[in-house]
Amino acid sequence: MKSVLIIEDDLTLSLMLKTWLSKKKFQVETALSVADAKKKIAEFNPNIVLSDLRLPDESGISLLKWIKEKYPEIVVIMMTGYADIQTAVESIKSGAFDYISKPFNPEVLFSKINEAFVVQKEAPKEKNTSSSSQLVANFGEYVKGTSPAYNKLYEYIDLVAPTKLSVLIKGASGVGKEHVARLIHEKSERSSGPFVAVDCGVLSKELAASDFFGHVKGAFTGAIGNKTGYFLTADKGTLFLDEIGNLSMDIQIQLLRVLQEKKFKPVGSEKEIPVDVRIIAATNEDLGFAVANGFFRVDLYHRISEFLLSVPTLAESKEDVPSYLYHFLEISNGELNKKITGFSQEALDLLVNYSWPGNIRELKNIISRLTLIAQGAQITPDLIPDYIRKQELIENYAVRTSDENEKERIEDALRFSNNDKTKAAALLNIDKKTLFNKLKIYGIVS
Repeated sequence: MKSVLIIEDDLTLSLMLKTWLSKKKFQVETALSVADAKKKIAEFNPNIVLSDLRLPDESGISLLKWIKEKYPEIVVIMMTGYADIQTAVESIKSGAFDYISKPFNPEVLFSKINEAFVVQKEAPKEKNTSSSSQLVANFGEYVKGTSPAYNKLYEYIDLVAPTKLSVLIKGASGVGKEHVARLIHEKSERSSGPFVAVDCGVLSKELAASDFFGHVKGAFTGAIGNKTGYFLTADKGTLFLDEIGNLSMDIQIQLLRVLQEKKFKPVGSEKEIPVDVRIIAATNEDLGFAVANGFFRVDLYHRISEFLLSVPTLAESKEDVPSYLYHFLEISNGELNKKITGFSQEALDLLVNYSWPGNIRELKNIISRLTLIAQGAQITPDLIPDYIRKQELIENYAVRTSDENEKERIEDALRFSNNDKTKAAALLNIDKKTLFNKLKIYGIVS
């Protein structure tokens, strides 16, 4: 059984994590301090250590260094509730596999833990450097596509990676835009520098400036100390801005100024800090629509899109689906301790011919589920969900997907219009009454 040691002095969080991971079929132990953790590691010999950065007797960094020296095979994930990216980056340099900021989405943590098990399985039985472990983590879930669409994508990646051009990556949800961004970084002259990924969709409008540029102590209520922002953390490296269309107009203006002047001021400071960062942005939205309607600055759009890349959907690269199926089957076998050898021909045909609207992310999740429930040596048609297995239900699923797309468009319009219903209705080319009806139908709270 896969084992995890949680090192956390917050008893409520520690108990919550233990209960949640135990339900996920992990063997879990907990420790409240560094001293307690060292004893538990010797007795428990966990596969994964999930540790807070701040502990009552010593720092999580010192414990991390001790683990990497004494037990190099253990994979460590750090947690921080202080939004201290600089310290988190230091943990990566000291050998941590990854870090996660509190409060976090449990499913995100679960994903990181599963990635860590893949790394542990594939890594040589010797001390890993942080760069090698990160490389496996970042690319371990992907297999290179060979379809004409993917060949063109990789050709363009090889062309743009060595340059200083900013890159805008377009693609549907689930196609692997961050993977493409990391690949550009690894192939660039900045590969030895940091790669900092930011999900612009979850940034608080009020704190986004602090997140990007940092702040000084006392800059605003709650600023109890200095903070390093994403730009300084990514200095001499790459800053990846995922779903950049979600940024507010105020932050767009500040971002444009930094890209033009290559310097910034932390919130509350008068001191300008020079910065050398390459920007790679990504979106699954129509930024042209946002620019045309005044919700995204045209000058910023041109700054971030010196080179455009489009990541193909699985529907556009059917030839690659079998490779992905077997690749994720191998990963799922390792994660779930199963030995499924492959797919029956009928099951393979059903999966290859499915449209995969959720792309690689959906494929990975489906294969993980099929691997878990399979009892025989192969995955057979009876295990495959009805909406894939039965053609008439595929059509129903297409209708449901269309509804989901409409819901997404409505949510996008509300976001672009700052929740102004009149403007949102105009953007959607419907009247305000129809918009309110659709808000009720889709359960959209605004």
